[in-house]
Amino acid sequence: MTKEEIVLIISDKLRLIRTEAGYTQDKMANIIGLSKKTLVQIEKGRVMASWTAVIAICALFKDSETLTTSLGGEPLEIIETIAREGIDYRKEKTLGGKVWWKDVKKNDEYILQQNLFSQHFRILDFEDYRIYSSFDENNAHKRFDELTGK
Repeated sequence: MTKEEIVLIISDKLRLIRTEAGYTQDKMANIIGLSKKTLVQIEKGRVMASWTAVIAICALFKDSETLTTSLGGEPLEIIETIAREGIDYRKEKTLGGKVWWKDVKKNDEYILQQNLFSQHFRILDFEDYRIYSSFDENNAHKRFDELTGK
């Protein structure tokens, strides 16, 4: 999934996200830092949301069922993966991939998974903490092999 694809998905789903939260256009525009006119233009499909607005929406509405089902899991994880492509970052506890994920490789310490919707890869440790994410399959396999000493 690319930045452009995420912008398209969020722009397309913005009205649903807003109504799911129970906000008026005025309130939603104020929360995500847009003018009401811009919000209306996005909701009518005349313009796309900016990357900054998409990040704000994903952060502020990360528990939105619309966002979760549209992106195949945790919205912020997908945003972070795109923004930090191929970089290890702080450990973050996950649910272990019970939904939205398939296991690609596994050993006693780490598991490499692929998201069924966004198709991005992540590496979890044995306690289900995410330590790496990437859309690049080769880099994900390489990082897994480095971690496992293969």
